[in-house]
Amino acid sequence: MSEESRDGLEAVRAEKLKKIADLGFDPWGHRFDDHRAIASVRAVDVPKPAEGEVAAEPGPTVRIAGRIMLRRGQGKVVFLEVRDWTERIQIFIGKKQVGDLAWSLVDLLDLGDLIGVDGTLGYTKTGELTVFATALTFLGKSLTPPPEKWHGLTDQETRYRRRYVDLFANPESLQTFLGRSTIVRTFRKVMEERGFVEVETPTMQSIAGGAAARPFVTHHNTLDIDLFLRIAPELYLKRLLVGGMERVFEIGRVYRNEGISPKHNPEFTMLEAYQAYGDYHSMMDLTEGLICASIQAIGGGYQRPWGEKTIDFTPPWPRRAYLDLLREYAGVEPDDYEAVKARAEAAGIATKGRDHDVVVSDLFEATVEDALSGPVFVIDYPAAICPLTKRKASNPKLAERFELFVDGIELANAYTELNDPYLQEELFRSQLAGQAEEDSMAKMDEDFVMALKNAMPPAGGLGIGIDRLCMLLLNKSSIRDVVLFPLMRPQAARAVGVGEAATAEDDESEI
Repeated sequence: MSEESRDGLEAVRAEKLKKIADLGFDPWGHRFDDHRAIASVRAVDVPKPAEGEVAAEPGPTVRIAGRIMLRRGQGKVVFLEVRDWTERIQIFIGKKQVGDLAWSLVDLLDLGDLIGVDGTLGYTKTGELTVFATALTFLGKSLTPPPEKWHGLTDQETRYRRRYVDLFANPESLQTFLGRSTIVRTFRKVMEERGFVEVETPTMQSIAGGAAARPFVTHHNTLDIDLFLRIAPELYLKRLLVGGMERVFEIGRVYRNEGISPKHNPEFTMLEAYQAYGDYHSMMDLTEGLICASIQAIGGGYQRPWGEKTIDFTPPWPRRAYLDLLREYAGVEPDDYEAVKARAEAAGIATKGRDHDVVVSDLFEATVEDALSGPVFVIDYPAAICPLTKRKASNPKLAERFELFVDGIELANAYTELNDPYLQEELFRSQLAGQAEEDSMAKMDEDFVMALKNAMPPAGGLGIGIDRLCMLLLNKSSIRDVVLFPLMRPQAARAVGVGEAATAEDDESEI
């Protein structure tokens, strides 16, 4: 749509705004009490007359509010379709039923405007459930033309930039985010049922610890110190275990200054949880319980569509050893340095001057992860790449860690937590050869070591990426489809329109 056309349509709507005010209506509306969700109105049991007939008696009175999505009719009768965040419903407006003043308002209504409707619920002669209006309340003027007739807001980038239009123009998008809210609410419910308490930890930290990632850096002017937006809340949550809070969790934003891709947004939402006197098996049970409860809450069963595939989330989920998977998919013995080196170089992985376990980790990522259809728990990682994890008593070369993979996507990460302060301090000082600094957790946090010296109980710890989980459970191919306001490159305010409303005629059709 050209800027000239858009400006012309906005000017027409601005003129209607003045006329609405001249009629004595506040064009920005006021409190509108006691209206009902349209879905609940549609659920009301109203006798349906025979085809071609009308009800002998008026139906129950109802009050609804929402956005005008469709307008048709002329003369002394107008039909509107109004949508709230639960459903749509048809509105019948007759001049005789609403009176002259409200009828004057009807002529000034545009698609996208917000209105309140009082009326009776019944059926038209064609069998359409309808609110027969007896009074109208104006609640808000849309000064911007809506998206083009029939197509909604279809340009993907515009949908991300103008989410406020996407949500009302595309009901599927709104349902996605309501589904996301259901998943997060279910997480909190399950955690509470299992005796966990929700806490908040700092999002600005003096040490970028608890994970391997490149941080965002900011500066505190008063203290004159650099701070990092957290890459994980882990080390603070463990401090709470030391303090006697035996089951804690946090659902919050985490920030990593890395690339943007369909599976990664620089700020994302994570659940982290820690359970005193548990281990990584406790966390597997918790992870499975959280995700299965979320599936039950949003509905649709354990057989979930994922693009052209179907993923079976029916519990229990398999648990496969890291080294066994490497043998199976890379075709090498993990302890055979020369074989690993040759296989890695064949896969385009650099090996010169790099620690053996770093090369093994890269080889696993290259050959195994994408082959894991899942859900599958990958367990018992090489200890050298897991500096925050307790070693297996039966084999100290392995760490009691798991990652949950679904169709090659890492969805969760968990440990039996390391609580030996001496070993923790040693590992904080270790940097494996060939490992990039941002990929290392070798960042000394002396206060955390001091906390461990006060005795942290044996514990299991868990992190789940909620955005990626929502992608999988709601069948969305990009993380941006489940993040309300994903990070976008700045763009001139008028460079992207909200839709393709080509003509004034289309403006009076349907969103």
